[in-house]
Amino acid sequence: MKIVVPKERRSDESRVAATPESVKKFIALGFGVTVESGAGAGANILDQDYADAGAAVADKIEGALGEADIVLKVRRPGAGSGNGGGKGLDEAAAMKKGALLIGMLTPLEDLPQVEAYAKKGIDAFALEFLPRITRAQGMDVLSSQANLAGYKSVLDATAEFGRAMPMMMTAAGTIAPAKVMVLGVGVAGLQAIATAKRLGAVVLATDVRPAAKEQVESLGAKFVMVESDETEQAETAGGYAKEMSEDYKRKQAELVRETLRKQDIAICTALIPGRPAPRLISAEMVGEMRPGSVIVDLAVESGGNCELSKPGEIVEVGGVKIIGHRNVPGRLAADASALYARNLLNFVTPLVDAETKSLKIDWEDEIITGTLLTRGGAVVHPSCKPADAG
Repeated sequence: MKIVVPKERRSDESRVAATPESVKKFIALGFGVTVESGAGAGANILDQDYADAGAAVADKIEGALGEADIVLKVRRPGAGSGNGGGKGLDEAAAMKKGALLIGMLTPLEDLPQVEAYAKKGIDAFALEFLPRITRAQGMDVLSSQANLAGYKSVLDATAEFGRAMPMMMTAAGTIAPAKVMVLGVGVAGLQAIATAKRLGAVVLATDVRPAAKEQVESLGAKFVMVESDETEQAETAGGYAKEMSEDYKRKQAELVRETLRKQDIAICTALIPGRPAPRLISAEMVGEMRPGSVIVDLAVESGGNCELSKPGEIVEVGGVKIIGHRNVPGRLAADASALYARNLLNFVTPLVDAETKSLKIDWEDEIITGTLLTRGGAVVHPSCKPADAG
């Protein structure tokens, strides 16, 4: 069995899908592993590190891709210039029929690419579709990466914030603590709360899910939300927030507006799977914030929670800085790659028969059915099928 790990071709992607640690464990499972030269450079992993772990390092990866049984990626393959594409080689085009492609493939952003996997005969798995069940926790790429994004969002905010975060009492006077508001209390939001609290800020958070209240308060922050009968059904079976009614959005906007005026920093983390990010901070709200305030929009690549955020930019409006960094987990590439590589290892390990050291996939397993996009030349995931395919 052969695993191939190409380098990522997006200009803003510094992560890699395997580390020397995971390479050793794949080899122990019975795989031969080939890593493209330079794949780990963004995460400070040298080619020699992979070679020392037992991997073959290839200057040109096309031939290895054609022989691979499994190709591990961070982002979806593609040589286009779109949100998921990169420059140069399209790895999927070089893969053989029947090979497995595993990664964060963002299929809803490029359905024609999913159809291309099917035509090529590739069995593609999108790990962001992983069901949220107990035995899949170690495979949860969204959680591992969002955790780092939440942490980094607070550091990015403090780097642009012109004041101290904690209260400081000095002979010259007292400095008041910074006030931080976190919008959206998923994994990223909870880590942002914890990080801001550790830095000494006064933190409050909001979410549409009542269940978030206990989590927020357990971290020492204050929870605010719009009380409504609608919030009782605000959470999907997978634990994600649902899109709310227009009436609820209006009430929520008023709450955010009134609260935001008193804040120094806003961390926006709200996402709805398969939908544009909900708009939580309008241009008018930004105009009412105090000069020197900072907004970090972690949802900027999905349309943004803030109306004025721009992907890949820090913009300033009326003295308010709005941070829209792309790929925030990739700004901590070494740790993000280590966690992601373990997620992939945990996903692949159950696919291997320990005795024969060959692939033995249970196609009825809910982890497989939840993540499988294409199989046997067809698009099989319900969310990716053409409308006329049922």
